Amino acid sequence: MASRIQNRPPRSPSSRKELGDENPLDKRRRLGAMGRGAGSTGTARTRQPFAVVNNRQDVNTAAVANAEECSNHEFTKEEVEAILNEKPKAKKFDLKAKYEHAAEHNKKLKLCVKWFQQCDENHVIDAEKLKSSLESAEKRCIDTELEKKNKEEELNTIISELRDNNASLEEKLSKEVSEKLDAIDRHTSENEARVAAEKSVASLTEELERAQQDVAAANERAASLDNTHKRLQEYILSLQQYNSKLITDLETVRESLKRVEKEKLTIVENLSTLRGHCSSLQEQLTLSRVSQDDAVNQKETLANEVKCLRGELQQVRDDRDRQVSQVQALSAEVTKYKESTGKSLAELDNLTMKSKSLEDTCSSQREQIRILELQLAAANEKLKMTDLSASETRMEYLEQKRIMKELQDRLADMEHKLIDGENLRKKLHNTILELKGNIRVFCRVRPLLPDDGAAAEDAIVSYPTSMESLGRGVDLIQSGQKYPFTFDKVFNHEASQQDVFVEISQLVQSALDGYKVCIFAYGQTGSGKTYTMMGRPEASEQKGLIPRSLEQIFQSSQALRAQGWKYKMQASMLEIYNETIRDLLSNNRSSGSDPTRPENSVSGKQYTIKHDANGNTYVSDLTIVDVSSISEISSLLRQAAQSRSVGRTQMNEQSSRSHMVFTLRISGINESTEQQVQGVLNLIDLAGSERLSRSGATGDRLKETQAINKSLSCLSDVIFALAKKEDHVPFRNSKLTYLLQPCLGGDSKTLMFVNVSPDPSSVGESLCSLRFAARVNACEIGVPRRQMTLRPTDSRLSCGGS
Repeated sequence: MASRIQNRPPRSPSSRKELGDENPLDKRRRLGAMGRGAGSTGTARTRQPFAVVNNRQDVNTAAVANAEECSNHEFTKEEVEAILNEKPKAKKFDLKAKYEHAAEHNKKLKLCVKWFQQCDENHVIDAEKLKSSLESAEKRCIDTELEKKNKEEELNTIISELRDNNASLEEKLSKEVSEKLDAIDRHTSENEARVAAEKSVASLTEELERAQQDVAAANERAASLDNTHKRLQEYILSLQQYNSKLITDLETVRESLKRVEKEKLTIVENLSTLRGHCSSLQEQLTLSRVSQDDAVNQKETLANEVKCLRGELQQVRDDRDRQVSQVQALSAEVTKYKESTGKSLAELDNLTMKSKSLEDTCSSQREQIRILELQLAAANEKLKMTDLSASETRMEYLEQKRIMKELQDRLADMEHKLIDGENLRKKLHNTILELKGNIRVFCRVRPLLPDDGAAAEDAIVSYPTSMESLGRGVDLIQSGQKYPFTFDKVFNHEASQQDVFVEISQLVQSALDGYKVCIFAYGQTGSGKTYTMMGRPEASEQKGLIPRSLEQIFQSSQALRAQGWKYKMQASMLEIYNETIRDLLSNNRSSGSDPTRPENSVSGKQYTIKHDANGNTYVSDLTIVDVSSISEISSLLRQAAQSRSVGRTQMNEQSSRSHMVFTLRISGINESTEQQVQGVLNLIDLAGSERLSRSGATGDRLKETQAINKSLSCLSDVIFALAKKEDHVPFRNSKLTYLLQPCLGGDSKTLMFVNVSPDPSSVGESLCSLRFAARVNACEIGVPRRQMTLRPTDSRLSCGGS
């Protein structure tokens, strides 16, 4: 019987497929009928082979075809997470369904990996999407590592279960084989027992085939998952290499910036040297011009003298000729008289003496004329030398002027390159901060005021001049000890409001792009927070960050209309006074109202803070005003400034006694691209921390101080919990922290200004503020997320921070 079973010919693939599609009960009946037919006719038959294993190539071919057809499909984050977290829905012992589910899951994983590879190639080609590529790459790295660990654990569990099942099936197979052998031995004696044994052997053979198919499918799945794991490791390695390349590029940019700084210093030194040389040349040129003028004057004087001498010489020559003619006439007369009358010798001697004297005068005048001619030649030669020296000096001056102009052009080019490099450094720094999810911190030091009573040399704040800390470092000196701090940007006491706003303008622009943006000022009372945020509206150059940001928002929204964008903006302003929310734009409020009386008791409104599932925050019953121009915003700011609670203390003449929150909700839609964005801009002026021993607060001011210090202490507790990455963050301990929860623990872009006073009497509070700001700068709150959709949404605007 055993030999007949072993020598049976194999069945065709079509018959295997037909048997594979039948249910187990029909298959056992068919096998039993075939077994009885084989027993009656004595023909040979064999066990059924692995149909699924033989058809695996067809399945793989179809999967590859489907993968090629679906290669253009794009996966979202939710789809990838759904694929990785997908679990089999088949029954516990339905191995065929499990296998089909595993094959489908494997196909989806291959499509996902292939899509990730295509995305990686597109990211390498498209350099403009560097930021989103690096962000998604780091997310995928983290998710892939977690998924890899989970999949490894699941695969190890599945493999161990399959091994246990295989061992049990092998034991069961050995038992069934022994039973089959016993049934074959008893076949000659009992026909009915032989038929039952053949049925049992057929059923056991079928179960064995299914078990072997399951083992083969599990091995194939394990191999495919190993390949997927290897590909994911290669992809992670490529991402790490890409990240290291970015870091290398950043270091290269920094080195180039250092070289540019050195070249700039060298050029400045050369320029100063050339300026000194140019000034000396200009002095020489001035002296040369003076000497030239003197020479010209001397030449004119000499020319006049020569002209006079020539006139005198001509007159002398005329006199000489006249005297010669007179001598000749006299000689003729003497001869005539000698011949005719014979005058006396006395008269002749007299005439001879007269002639000699005239000849001596002529000779002396000739000598004088010769000397004057020599002097004129020397003056002409000196004039020629002066003209030659002046021309050489002028040529040298023009050459030095050309060199100086070239150096100035080169210096301007270097300064332009330095500005471009600094902008690139800021962009890369902001990109790194956004990828890390850190809160950006800017430090601003106010100047010493006359009321401080301290001299400039007694200042407790200094600024390092090293290349690494220039513009980013600040040192605080207390009792002779220096405490260094480093932030994203440091503004000294000479920085203007415009200088500060330039650094945050790009962050404000993000609100129009659909991001949640939060900027708040922190510091002790009298350190310049309200001046930084609000400024002095009556002076245009002293406007604060809030009016400047709103002006930029409206100007940019007007400019984007040419691209098809239409924006709707809504503004609201509130203050938190003694742990009570008060509406600064409510019509029931007036500048003369009692600040200590809760507004809720007057108007009957309940201002409740609510957070929705999308991370948006609402305050019930809060006045929201539609704004369309900067003039409307300015009017609202003036109204809020008159309604805000302020008071006088020993530390500040006009101290803010509440936390003010300005919120601008922005909703934009592009009709041509059907894109819709929702952004939020939160600008917050916190009340200043103060010590009761210095402020001298009593009565209502004492309650205000206690409430302010309590809310700031709760803010400090939240920052400490975020820095330590604790599971529980106490946002609900204060209304301020609960209102700022999306900004401190959500997906918004957050910036904190820490304001510092250089007054030596406030060194303790300044040190506490800088330490708190350093802890804030180290907090990671998550990567900012842009709120953009492609379909119309509800007209209700969301708020990111208030």
